[in-house]
Amino acid sequence: MQPLIDNARAFGQRPEEFAELAAGQSPQVLFIACSDSRVVPALITGARPGELFELRTAGNIVPPYASAHPTGEAATIEYAVEVLGVRDIVVCGHSHCGAVGALVRGDDLTAVPAVRDWLARAEPRPAGTPKDPAVAEGVQNHVLAQLLRLRSYPCIDRKLSRGELTLRGWYYEVHTGAVREHRAETDAFETL
Repeated sequence: MQPLIDNARAFGQRPEEFAELAAGQSPQVLFIACSDSRVVPALITGARPGELFELRTAGNIVPPYASAHPTGEAATIEYAVEVLGVRDIVVCGHSHCGAVGALVRGDDLTAVPAVRDWLARAEPRPAGTPKDPAVAEGVQNHVLAQLLRLRSYPCIDRKLSRGELTLRGWYYEVHTGAVREHRAETDAFETL
């Protein structure tokens, strides 16, 4: 922890670099990623403060839209689209994802009931190769399912129909740093 504290102390010693951020934010991208510590959206994209609006959830799960039972995730998505006016939404899955791996393998999660109940929101379970430690196929299928789920959000459906928003599916390999994007024309994840 001490190196993190030391960096936080030094970080605040450059106020001139951050003064303009007090005026507000205008990110162009909502980046939905897993909570995994190996996935760092700003590092992957090279974004500076104020350039990405982030939503981090276990397994980068986008919960189903339910206006009667709003979630923090739905509020974040709606705020990004309606208030901030993001033009792109990236759902970024990653190799070696514990959440997606548990879903693909059908792991017994009774010892972690909150995790079990959260992952149940990913239904249907993503198809993949249970013995693949990278769970590449499962993660990629899961990313596509989350993109479909985003389309059920009224604000997203509206912006998509007007051509004011683009949805993107990314797959990040933690062991190589490579990023692939789903291409509709080939129905494959290809190098950016």
